[in-house]
Amino acid sequence: MEILAQFIDIVLHLDKHLAILVADYGIWIYAILFAIIFCETGLVVTPFLPGDSLLFVAGALAATGGMDIGVLIAVLLSAAVLGDNTNYWIGRWFGFKVLHWGQGAPRFFNRDAYDKAHAFYEKYGPMTMTVARFIPFVRTFAPFVAGVARMTYLRYFLFDLLGGVIWVVSLSLAGYWFGNLPVVKNNLSFIIIGIIVISVVPIAVGWLRARLACRAAQP
Repeated sequence: MEILAQFIDIVLHLDKHLAILVADYGIWIYAILFAIIFCETGLVVTPFLPGDSLLFVAGALAATGGMDIGVLIAVLLSAAVLGDNTNYWIGRWFGFKVLHWGQGAPRFFNRDAYDKAHAFYEKYGPMTMTVARFIPFVRTFAPFVAGVARMTYLRYFLFDLLGGVIWVVSLSLAGYWFGNLPVVKNNLSFIIIGIIVISVVPIAVGWLRARLACRAAQP
């Protein structure tokens, strides 16, 4: 519980913690931010790391002179794209292994589900990869699933890059332009909570629709 409380404190007071890191580590802050975003997007086991709020707060700190906004955006975009592509290739390798294992163990591998996932990502993958950038947890798992489904890599990369550019630039510049306004600084914790809530709304809506559809299908 203590670890959870500390994590919540870091997320809600990200501006203070990030400002301390900037003061303590100087130019190495770029490497720290790169590592956080890379892990949040590139490792399936770390979807809980701050993403949207981190970009916003980092942009706000850049406006105070703590970082260069151009370098910041370049670093964060590189981390986001490299993280997603690492995740994609892990999924693609894993999917190949599962497919290989499934040839000898039909119970372990559902080939029909695999084929449907592949067809889905070939058809809707570009939109999925672009929109997923703005949804916590989904942006971590979507590249992995795209790799497992063996989505055509060129299509994946182009639309993932597009989503990365929109995600990093929009949130970083929003923080840079508005993060230091008195009304924003005085209510930053509420704004961070708002960003998180808005980000998870699509997940909640999708879950609710699925539940309602399931109930409607029941006799």
